[in-house]
Amino acid sequence: MAVAALVRECNCPCLNRRVVPREINLQQAKKKRFKLDLAELHAVCEANYARLLRLFPDYENANTREFMVGAARVQIEVAERCRYTTIFQLNQQHAEAKWLGHMRVEVRAYHDATMLEVGMFQSHRQVAARYQYPNDKMFQQDEKSQQNRFLADWLEHCLQNGRTSLDVCASVTDS
Repeated sequence: MAVAALVRECNCPCLNRRVVPREINLQQAKKKRFKLDLAELHAVCEANYARLLRLFPDYENANTREFMVGAARVQIEVAERCRYTTIFQLNQQHAEAKWLGHMRVEVRAYHDATMLEVGMFQSHRQVAARYQYPNDKMFQQDEKSQQNRFLADWLEHCLQNGRTSLDVCASVTDS
């Protein structure tokens, strides 16, 4: 949809030239269409898979893993196990939950592809790879990529700052 600008002529003696504004084309003024960078998304998902396995290496034998990150309690729970896929629930509850809230993320680990992707973030299920913008739910065009990058930052933060209490059991034998 092209909008023709008003064409006015100005014969200013100080400029000694004629000024004619150009025609404005609204199509050209729009942003470029969003393109999903699949290689970047795959790289983030592969790195997230490696990070999760470092945080929860015994996921095949245990159902939950808990640790502290500062004043927040983090729980990783296996929700479903299949041959090539495992679904995890990641929960973070802060000591000041009434102020900072509760974070819930569901992720799906694809073991054959060694990738981890966000399936649910807070209460938003099945986020599409891209959205038209604006949209009814006000998702960003790259909502899925942003969620997976956030997961990468959060997992890295947990790796760097997570602390767990170890139950030390010593066996006492009579000498």
